[in-house]
Amino acid sequence: MGEPKNMEVCGSVMDGVAEKGGVLESPSKKAPVEYKVFPYRWAVLFIFVLYSASNAMQWVQYSIIQDAVAKYYSVSSITVYWTSMIFMVTYIPLIFPASWLLEKMGLRVTTIIGSLGTCLGAWLKVFSVPQDMFWLGFMGQTVVAMSQVFILNVPPRLAAVWFGADQVSSACSIGVFGNQLGVALGFVLPPMIVRATGTIEQIGADFQVMFYLVAGVTSVLFVLILLFFKAAPSTPPSAAADMGSSLDSNFLQSIKKLMTNRNYVLLLISYGLNVGVFYAISTLLNQLVLMYYPGANEDAGRIGLVMVVAGMIGSVMCGLILDKTHRFKETTLAVYAASAVGMVVFTFTLNCGVIGVVYLSSILLGFFMNGYLPVGFEFASEVTYPEPEGTTSGILNAVVQIFGILLTLLYEWMLSAVHDRWANLTLCALLVLGTAITAAIRPDLRRQAAEAKA
Repeated sequence: MGEPKNMEVCGSVMDGVAEKGGVLESPSKKAPVEYKVFPYRWAVLFIFVLYSASNAMQWVQYSIIQDAVAKYYSVSSITVYWTSMIFMVTYIPLIFPASWLLEKMGLRVTTIIGSLGTCLGAWLKVFSVPQDMFWLGFMGQTVVAMSQVFILNVPPRLAAVWFGADQVSSACSIGVFGNQLGVALGFVLPPMIVRATGTIEQIGADFQVMFYLVAGVTSVLFVLILLFFKAAPSTPPSAAADMGSSLDSNFLQSIKKLMTNRNYVLLLISYGLNVGVFYAISTLLNQLVLMYYPGANEDAGRIGLVMVVAGMIGSVMCGLILDKTHRFKETTLAVYAASAVGMVVFTFTLNCGVIGVVYLSSILLGFFMNGYLPVGFEFASEVTYPEPEGTTSGILNAVVQIFGILLTLLYEWMLSAVHDRWANLTLCALLVLGTAITAAIRPDLRRQAAEAKA
């Protein structure tokens, strides 16, 4: 994997890249060309994974220790939950300018902006430790949330720019892995650092340690990105990447094409349902666990951890499967259906009285639900090629945030109004609906067709 890999392409690079009347037509003919991938692609991907993790770990930083935050700052539980939902709210209006910036300015500029915002937001929280300064912590959380728009839509774009055709799905899954790694750390570190049962003074000191730790890490990563993160290799890694980069894409025209693409619209709905359910469970996991296991604050964090770690494994495995088989529709449908089954198992084991069983059902749920993330990204890239991957994934994530907000609010209301069993069964029903919608998507694999014609 460390050696450059060459791919010779004979004849014209591709017989078509731009849609015109449903036919792919070539904007230009090219002489035979040799494509290379460079070892430095792994350094770029590794830096991005760490940067993505540093942002994602702050998503549930407050909500996973909701009881401690509410006690220390004297704020309501719903106010604490908004520190997570602000990530969803800010993403929706900002993703369109962020996608435009990614398309026009490239990976390096957008990554520097996102890393700077993540770092600044973390430092604002350092100064929010006094009990009357929760507003400043919320402001810092908002800055970090705004920076997320420069992260979530990057993995498919980075994979397409730096990696060859036989590694692009695996690279995308590793890029998504960074976000999952951050969420995992966000679940496990705050309950370990902040003692919910401690005195006000102890909780304040714990907050100080946690905020300084995150600010230090984000500062180091910002410097690494400035020094080592590159926008693109000197030569494109594949025929699809070459022809995609040669197109003079119009941002508004791309959005119009995406919104009239039947397969993409169906994927938007199904993807939003799946990831929205995960957001709702993650945001309210502390309350959900403490409902049946009082005092199990650290267990709530660890359950979130095993859920996400299992998802990391699922993501990488799904990426490898896609690269080996190129069976995007079948893989997407299988993983989605398994997510629905996992949610059913989680629902009926939550109140069993043995927290170890909850750990096991969380592993099953997380493996498929988080494993679905890169699969959905890559399927979207396939059915929308040659539209820019950043725009495709950006709209996908914007829809996810809308579903995430609505489902989190619905879930929070149902937990108090009709108890957890009916709330969880509602989420199960939504995943079954999403499975049916996924089954209706046609496997129009345009990127694979472009590579096959090369």
